[in-house]
Amino acid sequence: MITAQPLTAAAFAPYGDVIEAQGDPSFFINAGQCGRFHDLAQTDFGGGKAGISLAHGTPYAMPLSLTMIERHPLGSQMFMPLNSAPFLVIVSDSPEATPKVFLTNGAQGINYHRGTWHGVLTPLNAPQPFLIVDRIGEGNNLEEHFFETPFSVSLPHA
Repeated sequence: MITAQPLTAAAFAPYGDVIEAQGDPSFFINAGQCGRFHDLAQTDFGGGKAGISLAHGTPYAMPLSLTMIERHPLGSQMFMPLNSAPFLVIVSDSPEATPKVFLTNGAQGINYHRGTWHGVLTPLNAPQPFLIVDRIGEGNNLEEHFFETPFSVSLPHA
């Protein structure tokens, strides 16, 4: 059983970026009326262009049976929730390694670095809308790995 741990920038750094507005803004725009948290993710589109999409994720039952991970060898992929509901973030160093599971705090999004093995979008309690920024372009930008034995993923106990 893999238990989700809180998502932090330090723990997630090998896999990508945590996107959140914490602390003071980087600077102010719009005549000082809007604090901008600037350049929060290392996007990489590897010869493609940035695609901006919206998605509605369907929740998964817990404990989650993790059967598959995927990666995008040609570009990064960012997910930002459009509500304040937490969701799971699953990453792995390789298809042979035990995945790591993080639980967002409801105000965090993530950006997977190019080539990072990760689980699918995993809302928890209700359908959830997301903003997606990823690579659009030529080439096969999806590799999938199916586990012979699924991993069981649980939430931390309150």
